Amino acid sequence: MTIPIYQADAFTDKLFGGNPAAICPLDEWLPDETMQKIALENNLAETAFFLKTENGYLLRWFTPELEIDLCGHATLASAHILFTELGYEGDTIRFDTVKAGTLIVKRDGDKYSMDFPSRPPFAADKPEGLIEALGGKKPKEILRSRDYFLVYDTEDDILDIKPDHFALAKIDSLGIIVTAPGKDVDFVSRFFAPAAGVPEDPVTGSAHCNLIPYWAAKLGKNKLHAYQVSARKGELWCELKGDRVIMTGKAITYLKGEIYI
Repeated sequence: MTIPIYQADAFTDKLFGGNPAAICPLDEWLPDETMQKIALENNLAETAFFLKTENGYLLRWFTPELEIDLCGHATLASAHILFTELGYEGDTIRFDTVKAGTLIVKRDGDKYSMDFPSRPPFAADKPEGLIEALGGKKPKEILRSRDYFLVYDTEDDILDIKPDHFALAKIDSLGIIVTAPGKDVDFVSRFFAPAAGVPEDPVTGSAHCNLIPYWAAKLGKNKLHAYQVSARKGELWCELKGDRVIMTGKAITYLKGEIYI
């Protein structure tokens, strides 16, 4: 069996920036075990698989360790590949997912806007070992939605964090978001998910489902500009629209090929 595979860098217009995702268009679902093995072999934060339907596409995402409920950058990368490599006509793509509902991606020039669910974080108790695993500096706030969400004073605080990934993997959470006001943008963030096989994710769309409603409330505005300040760095233009968030970014194709199974 031969399966097409593409790789694109999302939330950037420069190769080797943003967040890389693998994309595998399928004619029918492979066994879950096979898709998990492909994701492990790719060894990227996410590998996306999609199937064409009458209304759009069915979409699933796998880290090297497990299937996850929501992934932004691999959704953006999937849309980019459909638009630029697979001849998709029109400017709007509908992705249906099992756990995140319907996700809409619209193309506007060289940018893609994703319509995702808003997931505001709420106050949470401090789990044992979390602060120490992030280097010991105490945050202003500890909140949680799907992931723990820690708020610090400055962008430098975020850049200075040197996580102990082994210790973070013991925390009962898929991921850990750290965030602060930005110097040149509204807010910055980083995202760690060693329990899912992703020590630090370069740019994380799902984390912005938490970040956008939080910072919209804090800053008193619904349109926001953000950087995820990982080594690869990513840029997002964000908007809160009721119980939905709009994340806009760019993408660039890195490779295309075939998998032999």
